[in-house]
Amino acid sequence: MQSQTLHKVMTGLFVPQLKGDGATGLAISLLGAMVMPHNLFLHSALVLSRKVPRSVQGIKEACRFYTIESAFALAVAFLINVSVISVSGAVCSSANLSPEDQISCKDLDLNKASFLLKNVTGRWSSKLFAIALLASGQSSTITGTYAGQYVMQGFLDLRITPWIRNLLTRSLAIIPSLIVAIVGGSAGAGKLIIIASMILSFVLPFALVPLLKFTSCKTKMGPYANSSLITATTWVISSMVMAINTYYLVTGFIKVLLHSGLHTAAIVFAGIFGFGGMLVYLAAIFYLIFRKNRKTTQPLLSDDAELESTGNIASIVTHLPREDITSMQLP
Repeated sequence: MQSQTLHKVMTGLFVPQLKGDGATGLAISLLGAMVMPHNLFLHSALVLSRKVPRSVQGIKEACRFYTIESAFALAVAFLINVSVISVSGAVCSSANLSPEDQISCKDLDLNKASFLLKNVTGRWSSKLFAIALLASGQSSTITGTYAGQYVMQGFLDLRITPWIRNLLTRSLAIIPSLIVAIVGGSAGAGKLIIIASMILSFVLPFALVPLLKFTSCKTKMGPYANSSLITATTWVISSMVMAINTYYLVTGFIKVLLHSGLHTAAIVFAGIFGFGGMLVYLAAIFYLIFRKNRKTTQPLLSDDAELESTGNIASIVTHLPREDITSMQLP
């Protein structure tokens, strides 16, 4: 039984299938919820929070350590998501489900998902699931707050008192969601999560493409630019993300038009505006892809030949103080 489950999990990882109504939309929302484009800005900004020697070797050491940190965090997130999906599939495909659980599996949402842990944790399943949701919500809100801080400083040069900044960013994140939860109830909140995650996936190219171009450009990064293999791999993955987003937008909009029940003239005008908006969306992405990098802004190095001659830069990096990211100001 365990070998069959493992086989199905591995098959699902390497041979993905989109079955059922709305499967593509759920896949897009899952992608947006996992990657979260604002976290790309956050990870880049966190590099500035650690004091490292401004030398060639010092920057390479810092890049290596941050690669390990990011890979570990993403691997843990990946394993958690695989575990959640695997448990859901294993429970809902069981032949011994009660009629109530079968109904829950047909329309599975956050309100009904706690029963998935019932066979393992018993009556504590709902409590543990609630704690997990609270923890994930706090993590998402905190990262959004930090990312908002760096975007405000880096793009808008807007620097305000930390407690005011935290109040504004958290209020902007919580108040709209709270209103939807009060008006629409738990069902409305669940739909809002899916819609918000899908929007994150749609805006992902606007954060991902500039990041890939920047880190792969020798004019910008000099010797720290991505290798040809990493560049090719990341662009292939990014192209797949953009392709599935475009596919869902086009097919979803066509379905809405066909089942809208509007008059022919209204459908024509809606189609013009809808597909016009999609063309603008694609044009903006292509502009970012083909925009030329002309300005040279390679990392500045300090006069630290003495540090490099000691051959002990790794220990120096370890003992340098890390600035509190809540009060860190970008240069």
